[in-house]
Amino acid sequence: MTVKLSEDKMYETLAQVISDYDANEDNLIQVLHMAQVIFGCIPVEVQKYISREMDMPYSRVSGVVSFYSFFSTQPKGEYMISVCLGTACYVRGGKKVLEKIKEMTGIEVGETSEDGLFSLQVMRCIGACGLAPAIMINDKVYKQLNPTKVEKILGTYMKGDAVNVENN
Repeated sequence: MTVKLSEDKMYETLAQVISDYDANEDNLIQVLHMAQVIFGCIPVEVQKYISREMDMPYSRVSGVVSFYSFFSTQPKGEYMISVCLGTACYVRGGKKVLEKIKEMTGIEVGETSEDGLFSLQVMRCIGACGLAPAIMINDKVYKQLNPTKVEKILGTYMKGDAVNVENN
């Protein structure tokens, strides 16, 4: 069971992290990693707080957050859908798979569904080229997809029965 901290407690914890790293600019990436763990993402308000507390320009903090793909300014969904659009997946129908996912979830790439269930991202390769097109949902790979298979898979996640999704 995860305990949700109050916003005040999250900022208090972040202040301690910044102190532990001596508010040193060389430790910005470590502080940002911890901020993302504490808050679940690094929204603008948190970036500005880090900027003030570490006495560095906001543009520096924002630049690091926007440069690295592992930092997020938006909360992520329970299920991260990663659609491969590498060459093999793209030519074998990856774009149609992506369109079906967008249709079913109501989100665009980089967004999280309003219910917090899904986030959507595109990847250039997930290492399943011989099984294209492929997607990953969290750490589970689904292969040789088409829009009909995607509908079945996502439907199962939407019903809360992700444990019983077959992997082709």
